[in-house]
Amino acid sequence: MLTIGELASYAGVTVRAVRHYHAKGLLPEPERDHSGYRRYDAQAVVELIKIRTLAEAGVPLARVQELLRADAKEFEVAVAEIDRRLRREIRDRQEHRRQIAKLAAGDSLSVPGEVVAYLDELRARGVPEALVEGERDGWILMAARWPDKIPELMVDKLSQLEDPRTVQLYRLIGDLLELGPDEERLNAVADLIAEIAEQAAERGDLDRQAEDLNDDAFVALIDSFASNSHPLVERLQELMTERGWSGWSRMERADDGSGAGPR
Repeated sequence: MLTIGELASYAGVTVRAVRHYHAKGLLPEPERDHSGYRRYDAQAVVELIKIRTLAEAGVPLARVQELLRADAKEFEVAVAEIDRRLRREIRDRQEHRRQIAKLAAGDSLSVPGEVVAYLDELRARGVPEALVEGERDGWILMAARWPDKIPELMVDKLSQLEDPRTVQLYRLIGDLLELGPDEERLNAVADLIAEIAEQAAERGDLDRQAEDLNDDAFVALIDSFASNSHPLVERLQELMTERGWSGWSRMERADDGSGAGPR
């Protein structure tokens, strides 16, 4: 006859596990002998090994007792169902691993591939990382609202990078973020934004983009997100108003409200 410690050792489990199985009603708890100890026989070892094996295979403890009492056919059916459940769990975990891999990859977790390519292009052109991260967060919102329009918008954004003034603008804003408020730099940025916007309006780009970003409430949400991200944005918006432009993600002429631009 075995003590509980010996039983646990032979079955390859802990004493705590044995007591847990007693509490769950999976393993009968023998009466105490005249010395006050519980003694286990060989059958208890066999039953405990079966319980351990089923538990290690992923069988919920609530079903272990059912399987222990099942005949061959019932056991086969139950094991097949458990196998299907485990396969589903494996697929779920594999999907979780893919998501974690995306997280490790950075931007690709939260934005479409076209945006990732655009952000990588910004980095390649020397745009400061803080500004790239701000762009990414803005595009998370854009992709949530207009997922189908992202490829077309990214074509426009990448083409804008062919204009040296656009890259210069990013770098100037990056300098502001790094060095802090400076009215001379702020006015230089505002002048450059106004110049780029004016030419975009002449080409009709702002009108076309206004049709794409045609949800005023959501545009206001994105603009508030930008304003709250850094005090410099609010100051730049004030300077742009002085130059006849309003808005941020969808820039409009302040005088007549016509025209709109993308992020």
